[in-house]
Amino acid sequence: MPRAFYPHLDQEQFPAQTLAAYLYEDCGVRAMERGIVSAGRARMSGQHHRRALELVRLMIPRRVYTQAHMDLTAESVIDVSARRSDARGLKMVYEPRYPRFFQARFEHL
Repeated sequence: MPRAFYPHLDQEQFPAQTLAAYLYEDCGVRAMERGIVSAGRARMSGQHHRRALELVRLMIPRRVYTQAHMDLTAESVIDVSARRSDARGLKMVYEPRYPRFFQARFEHL
């Protein structure tokens, strides 16, 4: 769980999205955030829907299920984990109306 992975990040700093970004930057493995970004905002208040869980789903195409690719992915998770206390989180700089989790843009804090 990314919130346990990054306990120093508030949910408004998008811990799951942060983990997905660092994995992509480290080795090119795509991951999808399933948390506050995917949940969207409340229509009336505009506040983020806060999920109990912040999850990250790895997106590994089935044709590259080779041992070398799995090793690369595991090594990347280990490398990102070793640097997790340095993570600063993200801020959303562009938020489309629909679908937010596919087209939103973020910058490192």
